[in-house]
Amino acid sequence: MPQAHTTGKVTLLFAGLLVLGACTVPVVQTAEPEAAISEDVMAQLSAMAAPYQNVQTVVLRPEDGCYWYRHVGPVETTMLPLRTPEGGPICTARTAQATS
Repeated sequence: MPQAHTTGKVTLLFAGLLVLGACTVPVVQTAEPEAAISEDVMAQLSAMAAPYQNVQTVVLRPEDGCYWYRHVGPVETTMLPLRTPEGGPICTARTAQATS
């Protein structure tokens, strides 16, 4: 009987550790910190962007040269490309010339 009691305690301890481990916040590492966007550029982005986007959270991604904003939805928070009211992405001039 003592063996079954010990096995039950170990199982309960293991289950408790799994439950607590699920409550931790995932660690997000960025490859490099994004450079701050100037006030002039922010003003231009505000004028160009569709009204439903949060331009206060905009970052410039060096991978594609486009601006992305943080969208907070009912289920998750994710980064989405900043778009004009017509639906086009807002990118730097160099990227726009390369795609033309």
